[in-house]
Amino acid sequence: MSKPPIDPVRWQPPPVGTLPDFPSAPITVVPVPGNAPEDVVVDADGQLWTGVDDGRIVRINPDTGETTVVADTGGRPLGLHVARAGHLLICDSPRGLLAMDPVTGTIETLVDEVDNRKLRFCSNVTETADGTIYFTESTSAFTYADYMGALLEARGRGSLFRRAPDGTVLTLVPGLYFANGLTLTADGSALVYVELLARRLMKYWLTGPNAATVTPLVENLPGLPDNLSTGADGRIWCAFVAPANPSADRLMKGSPMIRKALWRMPSRLQPKPEAVVWAVAFDPDTGRAVAGLRTAHPRFSQVTGMVEAGGKLWMSSIGGPAVAWVDLAATALP
Repeated sequence: MSKPPIDPVRWQPPPVGTLPDFPSAPITVVPVPGNAPEDVVVDADGQLWTGVDDGRIVRINPDTGETTVVADTGGRPLGLHVARAGHLLICDSPRGLLAMDPVTGTIETLVDEVDNRKLRFCSNVTETADGTIYFTESTSAFTYADYMGALLEARGRGSLFRRAPDGTVLTLVPGLYFANGLTLTADGSALVYVELLARRLMKYWLTGPNAATVTPLVENLPGLPDNLSTGADGRIWCAFVAPANPSADRLMKGSPMIRKALWRMPSRLQPKPEAVVWAVAFDPDTGRAVAGLRTAHPRFSQVTGMVEAGGKLWMSSIGGPAVAWVDLAATALP
């Protein structure tokens, strides 16, 4: 299939900071019926949910590993969130923001247009206690199928949006560099969101003296941050899909024409990320790393989402047809 054109600019990547040396841990891989389960969430009954790249929404029994296909979005499901009423909020590219009844599998479209244009790359979503929904779009120029084009462009085309209970949608923060993961702090005071290309976690304040402003939580990360989740103790879990790549950083600083040529190459010939299993938990106030995991596994890598459930850290991935888990206690720093 032909690729859409890209319009890259010279980009100065952020410095590569450091994180603690995280422990390794035994990983249990759980196959799913489909490829690249991008996010994983847990519902009130302890069941896990994910979406695979052919559009299917899958429920996973965390005790047995048994999987059930519940619905098909007809697109590419990405970030998920279990809403207050029990339905599953789904970011889908290119269908938009969806809501699914977990019993019947019935799907409703909540948002498919923003600012008088099609919502193309809805990325992640969360909900507050009053029913307000917040969601990100990674880029307004591409769908998920061409996400690499958005990264090679290095343009701030992502956004953070708010959907009020009456359905009104407002752009809160435009100009983001590949907006991705999104989660609510445990106290409800702020949203934490990811800018993958800028390699940082940012806070959009909902209450207090900083309300409606943005402040950094963690910057200069040494890897590409993806989806987020809030742990039981309030810590902010962040999936890292790959480490920062010095060669890629040099490429971004150089001539945009080189990236145009790279984009025209078949995907199979383009550089591949380092295979790693990597997730880090940050203190929601200081941004200090408080727990984490970094290791390798022959059948699991490229972590894109994670959630605490039943004493385990469950992880999703775009690297293969499986989710995986580790003992949560094994992620504690020495």
